[in-house]
Amino acid sequence: MTSSMLFGAFMAALLYVLIPGPAFLALLGIGAGQGRKAGALFMGGHLAGDLLWSTLALVAIVGAKTIGTMVFDVLGLLCGFYLAWIGWSALRAKPRQDGGAVMTVERPLRRGLVFGLTNPKGYPVALATFTALLAGSSNALDFDALPALLGVSFFGFLMADIILIGIIGAGMVRRFYRRHELAIVRMSGLLFMGFAVQAVWHAAPGLLGWRKP
Repeated sequence: MTSSMLFGAFMAALLYVLIPGPAFLALLGIGAGQGRKAGALFMGGHLAGDLLWSTLALVAIVGAKTIGTMVFDVLGLLCGFYLAWIGWSALRAKPRQDGGAVMTVERPLRRGLVFGLTNPKGYPVALATFTALLAGSSNALDFDALPALLGVSFFGFLMADIILIGIIGAGMVRRFYRRHELAIVRMSGLLFMGFAVQAVWHAAPGLLGWRKP
């Protein structure tokens, strides 16, 4: 187990939550209308989905390494292309036109649980993000490392949730986000593009036969 592997898992979990996406936007909507408590309940429920998808992603990544590095490299390449597609979509995002009222949720804990477990993008985004940030440590990945990676990932999720819960109730933050929503989404697109480059950078040498044994 290397420190870079643990750090990669922590950062993957942290950024998986912090980078704007459907759950991030839903949280801001709830926090803007109902405050920090409702937002915290939503994130508490959503944590179950975060853990499920990250566990499946890590099992897939470790399994790919156990089968062989070629599988891992192909997986990394595909995930890189997927991240690039997400990033490009975010960069091309259009300004919101609805201007609707702030969303009100009666049971934010249950909403977060259902949202986290049924989000169709949860698994592929987790797989792509963890693959991108763990690709550099692929040679050290095995099932013995899985419990430690899950533990570090859980800590990353908690840290991200604490950060978000700490800021969503602030009026200044809400106003700033609504004023600069498009810019924030496009900045997240740049981050995804960066992850895509990293994933392809680590996968290409193995696929092209340039990686040293």
